[in-house]
Amino acid sequence: MDLDLQGKTALVTGSSRGIGYAIALRLVAEGCRVVMNSRNQATLSAVVCDGAIGIAADVTNIDDCHRLLEKTTEALGGLDILICNVGSGDSVPPGFETTEEWRRVIEINLYAATNIVEATADAIRASRGSMLFVSSICGQEALGAPVTYSAAKSALNSFVRGIARPFGAAGVNVNAVAPGNIMFEGSVWARKIIEDSDAVEAMLDSEVALKRLGAPEEIADLAAFLVSPRAAFITGEIVVVDGGQVRG
Repeated sequence: MDLDLQGKTALVTGSSRGIGYAIALRLVAEGCRVVMNSRNQATLSAVVCDGAIGIAADVTNIDDCHRLLEKTTEALGGLDILICNVGSGDSVPPGFETTEEWRRVIEINLYAATNIVEATADAIRASRGSMLFVSSICGQEALGAPVTYSAAKSALNSFVRGIARPFGAAGVNVNAVAPGNIMFEGSVWARKIIEDSDAVEAMLDSEVALKRLGAPEEIADLAAFLVSPRAAFITGEIVVVDGGQVRG
């Protein structure tokens, strides 16, 4: 299917590895002009793909977000697509939360998105573009993940649903994908397999209908569709991609 993305401009936050990197590659393959982003310029420069440019910024910092938008629009001339991918599930076990840990995890998993939306809102409205957020099934159900992470992703889902109508009035589509267990180098699942592969296999066998881990490319394929004109009548949705783990 031709997604009709040729020539569109896109910013993908948190795209030096994993899901964000796969989304950036997919958008480049569809003919988009892409800005890849992470906090560290050296890390970013080492992985930036052909057809994209890398701009370092910490999107948990609102001033960095405004600088990132300025550099993005200077490079691309405008902004049609915003992918908010920054996040991390690393936190303390349930029952051991502290005020500082709540603050840290919410900054990474919620403010990283709300900040970049604040900075780019006018540009996205001007282009009547699309915004897509990478959430998690942990924001959908209590699955034993860190409570701080689950709560932050649940709040992100509420944010997506809440801004869909006002942005929709400006012709902007707003959606999220909620991945399940995704395997890539450096991911939590890569670590868990090293620590106890039998436990991972047992979890997959009992909890996931397809009995396997997902791949970043499987999220990227859906992401590209959701920000394309082919999905023009879809907004305010949290689309679960988890191999059949969430039952609700």
